[in-house]
Amino acid sequence: MSKPQSLNIPLTDKLKEFVVSQSGDDTMYSTPSEYVRDLIRHDYERKAAADLRSSILAGYQDLLEGETVEFNGNLRKNLEELNDQSNG
Repeated sequence: MSKPQSLNIPLTDKLKEFVVSQSGDDTMYSTPSEYVRDLIRHDYERKAAADLRSSILAGYQDLLEGETVEFNGNLRKNLEELNDQSNG
């Protein structure tokens, strides 16, 4: 894991007050930094899930268009065969 780096982000007074209010006593986060890191983590996960959904939909589209390959139990071999076919 890489060493954490600092990032300074200017916020309006209103946003700063909001971020600070999300940390401390009676909240889920002990510091404003912890709150912001969690927001970033959730956004990263949301985007990864959206990419996965897109890939799944592309796979369904391939299936509907008949662009499928029978799986023989060996993914590496299947990929090599597909590569050989496309390089013809």
